[in-house]
Amino acid sequence: MNKSISASFKTRRDADMAIEHLVQEFGVERTDIFVSAEGAANSAGTAIAGSDTESPAPSSEAREDGAHEGAINVSVDVNDAAMMLRIANVFEDFDGTVDGQG
Repeated sequence: MNKSISASFKTRRDADMAIEHLVQEFGVERTDIFVSAEGAANSAGTAIAGSDTESPAPSSEAREDGAHEGAINVSVDVNDAAMMLRIANVFEDFDGTVDGQG
């Protein structure tokens, strides 16, 4: 029986890192991973990260126009209790808040 586990992430970078870890380290199929913005608006998360941060001098200042409209939600369909625990641990390792299982 398939179950889902999901988490929300403050940055798109953290969500991407968790996804890549699941795919590359644990063999989770990309077709079993679902990513969405928390709300209806496009979002890169709630926190500034990656290209939105300030670059070292003499480069550019921090950007203020990023789409920070809500968290990034990641959900994974799983059919193994041990794998569900591994996925939860990966989510937490990359600062995800595990929303639930079921």
